[in-house]
Amino acid sequence: MRASDRAYATLLDEIQSGALPPGTVLAEAEQAARLGVSRTPAREAIVRLVADGLAAQQSPRVTVVTDFDAADIRSLFEVRRALEESTARLAARRCDPAVFAELARAFAAAHPERADDAAVDAYYALIARFDRALDATVDNAYFTGALRTIRTHLVRARRLARDNRARLRASVEEHRLIAEAIANRDPDLAAHATHVHLHNALTSILAAIDASVDTDAAGDDATGDSQQHTKGTP
Repeated sequence: MRASDRAYATLLDEIQSGALPPGTVLAEAEQAARLGVSRTPAREAIVRLVADGLAAQQSPRVTVVTDFDAADIRSLFEVRRALEESTARLAARRCDPAVFAELARAFAAAHPERADDAAVDAYYALIARFDRALDATVDNAYFTGALRTIRTHLVRARRLARDNRARLRASVEEHRLIAEAIANRDPDLAAHATHVHLHNALTSILAAIDASVDTDAAGDDATGDSQQHTKGTP
């Protein structure tokens, strides 16, 4: 693997996982030293992140990790809905039914709601396998390229709902229904099941954001009350 690819993969993972939160400055020299590469590979990696929309130039000399708020997620899902519903329809018309029947069985056997990270990781690996099967079945480079960008950002959104075990359990069933509809060569049902899944996923992620905002506000209020009480103590 080239040094620039290695640097890109590391930075991508850190942005997607939240280790590099929005607003983090991606200074070329600093990142090169931290990642153990020269400045040229670090620069190339940062340029790729900008092209992906995961970083942006605030000024000619300052590049930062982009924000990813509720408005961004709604916009992401608008495009995702259009692409994935169309992909599901095409897959239902073009698929090898055995491939998606086997995926439906795999989803039926998945249990990401169990209280361990390994089960969740295995579930997301299964989703990646499902996505690869869709890409291969549709066999359209334009769809594949557009979906690759969506999926890159989607990892950031999924992190917000990762600990919602009830939502993970529901997501398993939704994916099973999509896979079964495709295996049964039912384009309308495949698109509808995809629509329902995306609606539920977006609702869950936005609820997680709202809950986080409420928690932060409560914490700020508590801090303010504590400081006020301290100031009034003789």
